[in-house]
Amino acid sequence: MVKSTGFVAAVLFGLLATPTLAQDAPVLTIYTYDGFAAEWGPGPALKAGFEAICGGCSVEWIAADSSIGTLRRVQLEGDTTQADLIVGLDTAIAGEARATGLFADHGLDLSGLTLPEAWTDAQFVPFDYAHFAFVYDSDSVATPPKSFEELIALPADFKIAIQDPRSATPGLGLVLWIRAAYGDRAPEIWAGLKPHILTITREWSESYNLFLTGEADMALSYTTSPAYHIIAEDDQTIHAALFDEGHLAQTEVAGILKSSQHQELARQFLAYLSSAEGQKIMPSTNWMMPVTDLGDALDPVFKALPQPSTTLTLTDAEIAANAKAWIDEMLTAVQ
Repeated sequence: MVKSTGFVAAVLFGLLATPTLAQDAPVLTIYTYDGFAAEWGPGPALKAGFEAICGGCSVEWIAADSSIGTLRRVQLEGDTTQADLIVGLDTAIAGEARATGLFADHGLDLSGLTLPEAWTDAQFVPFDYAHFAFVYDSDSVATPPKSFEELIALPADFKIAIQDPRSATPGLGLVLWIRAAYGDRAPEIWAGLKPHILTITREWSESYNLFLTGEADMALSYTTSPAYHIIAEDDQTIHAALFDEGHLAQTEVAGILKSSQHQELARQFLAYLSSAEGQKIMPSTNWMMPVTDLGDALDPVFKALPQPSTTLTLTDAEIAANAKAWIDEMLTAVQ
């Protein structure tokens, strides 16, 4: 999930092959969210890198306004979808995606990945991860809250911007984070947060822009978001607030559609995406941690970012069984 700002236009990339080659070259069509396919996202570099090794194929990104939007689109299209892959779902919606029956096994050996937990998913391949967190500017927030309860106890004019869990994976992640941290106390936490919620935006970028323009004191984002400001802007003032109760992590994933006519090519793309070469592209374009040990190739800024002492978890089964009820619970509490 790209953490830059000012980028709002989704980019659809056309075929770059010559007319002669385009007649014969297989085209790998990939649905993703707009930030991933944008000229400043990972999409262009991944396209160039894979096309250089795939023996004459072309990669076409088709962007939706959100990763949840890509899933809804293939659910509507079913077996007639032109997509070979979806890139940009996350672990919170992987269970729902799996239940559609639209995704094929990837068949890759992913035992060498360096995620916080061993990866065993047969359908989805991880390509980056980070913990959800609220970000703040130390020039305006001298003492950030260290828990949801400290945030609730702040004066009501301390505002946060969050995302809608029905359209944005970070918004869903916040619902799951609070549930994982507080269990049945979640409605109480949401009720306490209500006076502090400036707005609930459809997408992450809208919330983040409200934070950057000073309209919100904090925005729901990621522990890796400060890396963008340090590396791209030489700005050391943006930080992630670490909460004592722990944080939920988001792992972004990609999967092959069963209906794809290019199963092997799609599998090769996933192998490239999770390889060291593909992973070198991710940190400085999607501003998330790589899933492969990049050694010295990883900018030391990422290695220096403060990380939560506790990672909270929920199982696929818990999320699949309760996500709708927990979203309704949140919406009821904040409306």
